Amino acid sequence: MLKKTKNAQANLAPLAARLRPVKLEEFFGQRQLLAPDKPFYRAIVQGHLHSMILWGPPGTGKTTLASLIAQYAHANFVAMSAVVVGVKEIRAVVEEARAALAENKATILFLDEIHRFNKAQQDVLLPHVEEGLITLIGATTENPSFAINGALLSRARVYVLKRLQEEDVLQVLTHALTDEQRGLGARKLIVSEQVKQRLALAADGDARRALSLLELAADLAEKVGDHEEITEADLNEVLTGSVRRFDKSGDIFYDQISALHKAVRGSAPDAALYWLARMLDGGCDPLYIARRMVRMASEDIGNADPRALQITLDAWMTQERLGSPEGELALAQAIIYLACAAKSNAVYVAFNQAMAEVKQSPSAEVPVHLRNAPTRLMKELGYGKAYRYPHDEPEAYAAGETYFPEEVGERKYYHPTPRGLEQKIAEKLQRLRQLDQQAKK
Repeated sequence: MLKKTKNAQANLAPLAARLRPVKLEEFFGQRQLLAPDKPFYRAIVQGHLHSMILWGPPGTGKTTLASLIAQYAHANFVAMSAVVVGVKEIRAVVEEARAALAENKATILFLDEIHRFNKAQQDVLLPHVEEGLITLIGATTENPSFAINGALLSRARVYVLKRLQEEDVLQVLTHALTDEQRGLGARKLIVSEQVKQRLALAADGDARRALSLLELAADLAEKVGDHEEITEADLNEVLTGSVRRFDKSGDIFYDQISALHKAVRGSAPDAALYWLARMLDGGCDPLYIARRMVRMASEDIGNADPRALQITLDAWMTQERLGSPEGELALAQAIIYLACAAKSNAVYVAFNQAMAEVKQSPSAEVPVHLRNAPTRLMKELGYGKAYRYPHDEPEAYAAGETYFPEEVGERKYYHPTPRGLEQKIAEKLQRLRQLDQQAKK
């Protein structure tokens, strides 16, 4: 009776849970790590344990891989989520591991979302990982360099899991449709190649999502003679809403905004438009994109085309006033302008140099001739006495005048590029420097 109950519970489990691989041959994708000739594959098969961090997007097999490692090593497998456990639970696992080790049995602690542990919590793990009492397998969607303590990270290998390719997801779907014990094979579902390909594309590299979508579609399958068929209509019913992966605070978010910025800097309007569309489609706040575009206008275009800054500010204002979709079109117009504009980082470089020098130098006094003199005392002290008013000078320029503190001396931070408006700016500055040299003779 108990056995039947367990089987019934197993059949009620989601398809993705029922089809969790129980051997490496059922694990699809990650060939860069798990091809038979790869060291990681051989280590798993031979049961060699070492602490590791599995880093990759959702649905790429991190939990499954950790479970398989424990199975091949005949080790105790303790799975926890860093979201719900704390130091108390970790210490309990350590005591269990100590008892298991006395019986020559290793313990693997699988800590999902390990990046959610703070420094103090991660420090609790450190001595036990170091002495080999537990083998830690951490799973994270965040960059371990930022999310994991350096000391803990140095004692674990990092393996990068990539989003599944379409052919990998198709293998997962085919396995689900043909496995009669754990999958949907017993139902003899009819699924066209076109439907499977649409499912694979909609999964966006996530095996768990692919199986969830398949299960939902199977529930809608229509009876066709002695069989059931998942039709295009069934699929359309399932694939409502956005299916794109976009973590608004994680690595994928920053990777995409980085790609957008680099496409603009690289004068690639079509690529910039693509990444803009990707971010908007994924649910990114358009106002965040607008703010980053203003940065691009100053950092990568600057005075080569000063109109870029105003155009991005106008697009930002349009988005604020009109919202979507009208505002998003203004963002698209601005992003194309930014990508096509003349490029210069001269302002960006000059500003950084000036800031660095100011931070590293003592506070020099403002030269007396540059000081304002609104009171009689200030005038008596000579404030502004030797100041030369440029508008009263030839070409409205006080040739030879100095504006830096005496102890700082003359500095040149800004070096205009020979592109766009900065070419004209460079010519003017060269003319003014010639006037300075003539004034010194």
